[in-house]
Amino acid sequence: MKTLIQTIALTLIIGTAVTLGQTADSMKIITDYSLGTEYHKNKDFESAMPYFWSVVEANPTKFSKWIYYKMEESLWAIHDSSTTSPEMVKEVQDTILYFYDLAIKYRPEDKGYFEARKAYVSEIWLHLSASVTIPDYEKAIEWQPELSSFYYNRLGQLYINNDDGTNDYKQKAIDIYTLLAEREPENPLWGNIATDLFGSIDERLAFQKDAWQKDPENIKKAKSLAATAIQASEWNEAIAPLEFLLSKEPENVGYLTQLGNAYTKLDNTKKSEEVFAKLIKLEPENKDHYFYFGKALMDAGKYSQARTQFLKASELGNGWALPIFYEGFLYEQSANNCTDFDRKLVYLLAQQTYRKALTMDPNLNEAKDRINALAGAVPTKEDLFFRNIKSGTSIPITCVGWIGRSVTVQ
Repeated sequence: MKTLIQTIALTLIIGTAVTLGQTADSMKIITDYSLGTEYHKNKDFESAMPYFWSVVEANPTKFSKWIYYKMEESLWAIHDSSTTSPEMVKEVQDTILYFYDLAIKYRPEDKGYFEARKAYVSEIWLHLSASVTIPDYEKAIEWQPELSSFYYNRLGQLYINNDDGTNDYKQKAIDIYTLLAEREPENPLWGNIATDLFGSIDERLAFQKDAWQKDPENIKKAKSLAATAIQASEWNEAIAPLEFLLSKEPENVGYLTQLGNAYTKLDNTKKSEEVFAKLIKLEPENKDHYFYFGKALMDAGKYSQARTQFLKASELGNGWALPIFYEGFLYEQSANNCTDFDRKLVYLLAQQTYRKALTMDPNLNEAKDRINALAGAVPTKEDLFFRNIKSGTSIPITCVGWIGRSVTVQ
């Protein structure tokens, strides 16, 4: 009995000691993380790193959501600082890959990001060969396709610089920059690089057209073809891929806008009107839809309807001047239907509308040009004298029925 009691007592003592030891270890991890974080916050990165290393060595998953980002910022700051000694820079370079391997392993949610950063430091800091860095970039993109275009571009440049005609790197580079052109259509750089790889934009367009025809259900290839056709102003080639894309996403505003513009460029006003009418239904507060609908109607000779759209666009744009300029252009174009003095009155209405647009936007040079161009086409003082019309008289426009406006002569 005595022996049993002694055994139980000894077990309790050992268990308590273990628990106290674990508690002490946990407290040390928390303390070290807090100290490292405080130094990091104060940008004393060299002082922060020993505490961070202590934490990840003791428990690499503890604080993994934050600690690896803080460690990375600290390592980069130390490496890039002009006050860091060469020895310290070398120390950072010697440990950076080990650090990224830890981050990838213990923060798997962000492994694509850390793999991309590992590839970058391997390429730029350590000057490792393309045989090392290319697979790292490829793996990062595979793990996290939404990575910044910066890393895609790094990989694309490695493909270009290491192409030997047999390793398929040129085609891979084309795929990279075609993808970037799709992702960022407002950035011409990616499309220009892709065109340079092909030799000309016509060759690029032909290649992408052939690729899509061989795989007609491939949405990415349809996007690529449409983007290149628009860049090359080959509007007819843009129609089929855009219509295909809209069959998959009938209310995609981007595709509809591109299709409407393509139809307008091809003088297919009926189709253009249909597309922009749909856009207005989808986004009734978007001034651009009314403006482009107005241009399509103008090209179709439907001037009265076009004016309605231009005025709506200007209203939604809080006094947008460009649609008012086009209103003036409608009047100027209509003057050819009139004779002699009536034509001069319509030209005066056009000129006054251009002046209104210029008042709304003093930088609208197109309005200045048309005002000057019509200077000799409006009624003169002699015209008014012989017709016994006093300055300041408001005269209705009667030779063009849809205009329905009066003009004040001076």
